[in-house]
Amino acid sequence: MQTDTPLISDQVRRFILEQRPVRGQWVHLDSAWRELRAHASYPTPVNELLGQAVAAVVLLSATLKFRGTLTFQLQGTGAVNLLVAQCTHDFHLRAVARWDATALALLKAGEPFGTVFHELVGADGRVTVTIESEDKSTRYQGIVPLAGDSLAESLEAYFATSEQLPTRVVLAADAEHAAGLLVQKLPGKEADADEDGRGAWQEAQAALGRAPGRELLNSPMEVLLAHAFAGLDLRVFRGSPVSFECRCSPGRVAGVLKALGAGEIRDLLREQGSVTVTCEFCQRPYQFDCIDIEALFTDTPELGQPPAVH
Repeated sequence: MQTDTPLISDQVRRFILEQRPVRGQWVHLDSAWRELRAHASYPTPVNELLGQAVAAVVLLSATLKFRGTLTFQLQGTGAVNLLVAQCTHDFHLRAVARWDATALALLKAGEPFGTVFHELVGADGRVTVTIESEDKSTRYQGIVPLAGDSLAESLEAYFATSEQLPTRVVLAADAEHAAGLLVQKLPGKEADADEDGRGAWQEAQAALGRAPGRELLNSPMEVLLAHAFAGLDLRVFRGSPVSFECRCSPGRVAGVLKALGAGEIRDLLREQGSVTVTCEFCQRPYQFDCIDIEALFTDTPELGQPPAVH
């Protein structure tokens, strides 16, 4: 699709069909997706699945009104045994995947995507969506089996089961971008009974069929929606920025080391010459040398701040 319209990325935007019971969300990630993997290296199939999950968790967060963190977790029995993507209410992201290298090596190039998806996640996996409020006073969790031939179809099954909302989703990811498009039929007896409402929902579902993954990754939102929803009265709202943000920090890592105790950490220092702690989520390494360790366990006011981290 050729266009001079700039591709605005790292945003999620809401849209509606005017006077019709249909709403949607669009997300496109660029630098946020690359920053998320700056310290990690994923094989191509795992990378694409993780990118789709990252787009999915943003779309999920955008459909809800909450203050806190939404966690999208996939547990499988295939080559990818665990995938976790988290998004806050203000669209700060982090994610990680764990895979079996032996099982992954058995995947055959050129197989249909549905076949690859089933080999990646296995035959008995599940999706868990957990929402935790900022004050920890409320917590919601929904669990559904993995369904269909893609992560998008599994997300649709989650909405049908846990939210009772007819939903259609398209997800796509490559090494540079991650993107998603979601449409939902709004609840209400009037929408179900009204012929125009039913027709609008059918048209919205058909529109997603005109938005394949490659266009989703490479086309500006305005061009993509104009093509997919041609002839429909669409209103697009202002977007919200999406960014990568992990919870790890030098101070947090220093706290973990102090909790382990001076004796154990100094033993590691003698064995290895330095102590390196790697964040489980973003894979960023934090390295402490002998000076850092001594500063960490020296009880003086001047050394109350976290040590320098290389």
